[in-house]
Amino acid sequence: MPTESVRPAARETRPEKRPSVLLDSTFLRLWSGATASGLATWALPFVLGLAVLDRTLTATGLGLLLAARTVGFLAAVPVAGVLADRYSRRGVVLWAGLAAGAAAPLIAVGLGCSLALMAVAAVLAGAGQGACRPAFQALTAEVVDADRRQQANAAMTLAVRVTTLTGPSLTALLALFLSLRTLLVGIGLLWLVAALVPGPGSADAAGSADAAGSAGLEVVSGTQNTARTRRVSFLGEFADGLREARRHPWFLSGLAALTAVIATGYSATGVALPLVSRDAYGTEAVLAGALTAYTAGALAGALLMGRWRPCSQGWIALAGLAAYGLAPLSLVFPTHPAAVLAAYAVAGIGIELFNVPWFTATQREVEPDKLARVSSLDFLLSYGLAPLGLALIAPAIATFGAREILLVCALTCFVAPAAAALVPSARHFSRSPRPRPRPRPRPRKASGSEQPPQDVP
Repeated sequence: MPTESVRPAARETRPEKRPSVLLDSTFLRLWSGATASGLATWALPFVLGLAVLDRTLTATGLGLLLAARTVGFLAAVPVAGVLADRYSRRGVVLWAGLAAGAAAPLIAVGLGCSLALMAVAAVLAGAGQGACRPAFQALTAEVVDADRRQQANAAMTLAVRVTTLTGPSLTALLALFLSLRTLLVGIGLLWLVAALVPGPGSADAAGSADAAGSAGLEVVSGTQNTARTRRVSFLGEFADGLREARRHPWFLSGLAALTAVIATGYSATGVALPLVSRDAYGTEAVLAGALTAYTAGALAGALLMGRWRPCSQGWIALAGLAAYGLAPLSLVFPTHPAAVLAAYAVAGIGIELFNVPWFTATQREVEPDKLARVSSLDFLLSYGLAPLGLALIAPAIATFGAREILLVCALTCFVAPAAAALVPSARHFSRSPRPRPRPRPRPRKASGSEQPPQDVP
């Protein structure tokens, strides 16, 4: 008898369930390095503030050092964005961490002896901090697959909030037993952890970056079908990043809204909150409570976004960003201190409702070989203009009054995200409509001309 052909039965395939990103050793190494860099970044101004209390450093000197660090940050961010796309992202993290790690002992050497040496070291520390930002952002996209990046970004921002919440008490406790110079050396050791602990990125992502911009070469066709290469300038490569950002209207509108909120709402928190706490409530407890409530709210928001996948993630994110307007609004009229604390807690939740989807969408939508440059534009504008807002709000309050300036800050925080939400691609933080999940394949039914699968005896 002729043998009847047998076809395997169609099986229903189910999407593979990947383990939590928190169980991924490669990501945990990256997370540890980013956490160490965040703790070192936060700790430096706090330790320098202790030096002012110790009369080892003057208040004017502190302002000069913080300004020098900001200059280094702003100068390094765009350069690091280009280098991280042109070469290895892991290499940029390594050298940035080593530079910042070397700066901390130099500040310790100059403490009480040479303000000029401390200022140079502060520029170097800021440059290391600024170079790490876009490189870490792009490296996260390399070591974590797309399905788990939102959880990874939530874990990253959660680490930042934990260090912000526990850092002051820990540093104050260490200051009881260690000298300021020892604490500065400890900051340098944290930067060494940030430089050495993270693992390499994926070979595929590095290969795409090398193909697009390694060594900064561009192929130009000749008239006789020959090819020649020419080196692309730094400005040309950064301009490529700007063009990539312009391809995503949701990114430009969201970045404009974020910059406006940080320049106004963040400035109100930094300048007006201490004044209101002292003048309206007669105690610093409102200041400390509001900052703690904000951090606690941000922790809750990060935990929430580690699991929540909203349908219209862009609108939810922009609504969370607009919630920051409650912080300056709570300071406009005399209210119970509990209302101020509640407003800051909601603002903290809202900022993480924005941050986590924002970082995840940038990693998903931007071309991989331009991700660091686009991320550097993000940090350059949003965080770069924050010092300008801090510098302007104090004289503005003195000229026009605290209530009027706080109302303007609150209104800006509400209006800017609402305007960004009107951009069509802002709903999902994507240029294309939100893709629907694919239905699971079903077993194929036998037609009249096909025999169902049979077992062979």
